[in-house]
Amino acid sequence: MSAAVTVTGVIQAGGKSTRMGGEPKALVELGGKRIIERIVDVLGSVLSNLLIVTNTPEPYAFLGLPMVPDVFPDHGSLGGIYSGLKAAKGDGAFTVACDMPFLKAEVVRLVVSHAGEADVVIPKVGNQYETLHALYAKACLPPMEAMLKAKRFKVIGFFPQVKVLEIPEAEVARLADPTICFMNVNTPDELARARALLAAGP
Repeated sequence: MSAAVTVTGVIQAGGKSTRMGGEPKALVELGGKRIIERIVDVLGSVLSNLLIVTNTPEPYAFLGLPMVPDVFPDHGSLGGIYSGLKAAKGDGAFTVACDMPFLKAEVVRLVVSHAGEADVVIPKVGNQYETLHALYAKACLPPMEAMLKAKRFKVIGFFPQVKVLEIPEAEVARLADPTICFMNVNTPDELARARALLAAGP
C-alpha cells in the first residue's frame, strides 16, 4: 500500500441473525470473547481507523468505535458496503462481515497491501468472491449507488464498471486456510464447528 493511500476498516453488523435465534451474530461469545471483539482486535492490528455499519448501535457501544447507519436500509450486503465506504476516512474501506471469528491479520494485510492498485481488491476462492473480506475504493461509490437505486443488490454486479484485482486462493493459502479464515458463523451448527476449531487449537 502506498504511504499516500489510507484505508478504513469497516465491520458490517447489519444482519438480522434470524438463523441464530435472533441473537446478534457479532455478540456471540467464542473462546471468552465476542466474535466482533475478535474482529476488532485483528483489524485494529492492521488499520488505525475502524468503524461499524449498524442500524442498532446500542449493543456495540461498548467497543467505543464510530458507528454509521445504512444509507439504504434493507438493501443487503451491497447497502452496507456502500454505507461504510461512504463514511470511511481516506481513500477506501476494507470491509468485513461481523461473523468471521477466524479473521487473519496476515490475509487482511495482503488485501490492503494492494490499495491504490485497483478499485476493488478481493480474494477469490474457487468461483466465489469474498465480497465481505475485500477492499473497495471510493471510486466504487457511484456505480454502487446506481445499483442500489435500481434495486439491484448483487455485490459483484458493479464489478464490470470498475478495475478489479483478484487475490488468488493459492496466495491466501500461503498465509492461512481459506476455509477457516473466511468462515462465517450464521447458524448454531456453524457456531458449534467454530467452537470445535477453537478448542482444537491452531
